[in-house]
Amino acid sequence: MARVAVSTTDGKTIHQHFGHTREFHIVDIENGDYQFIESRQVTPACNQFGHNESAFDNILAILSDCEAVIVGKIGEGASTYLIEKGMRVFEVRGIAEEILEEFAQNQAHYFPEREVLA
Repeated sequence: MARVAVSTTDGKTIHQHFGHTREFHIVDIENGDYQFIESRQVTPACNQFGHNESAFDNILAILSDCEAVIVGKIGEGASTYLIEKGMRVFEVRGIAEEILEEFAQNQAHYFPEREVLA
């Protein structure tokens, strides 16, 4: 199983910038399917003055049981920081249901170290 955090404002589309995200939808991906678990509120990492590592750390703490984030956009600094902390980062925009179906159907590609049962 892979647990991912999806950045979305409406639960239907993935389009939001990681640093502006206020809510992540937590989804488990397993055996070619996905299941919504819950929503988690976060304080956005970016503000009018930029961002800092402590803001990223706060989000990572809230998402500590997730191994990946799926976001519409993420800056290079934030992406590098998350990856260095062990989080996978996927930047993709579109219909959440279609994107999650893609991840579920191709789980071995996105999470190659996971055993996928057919």
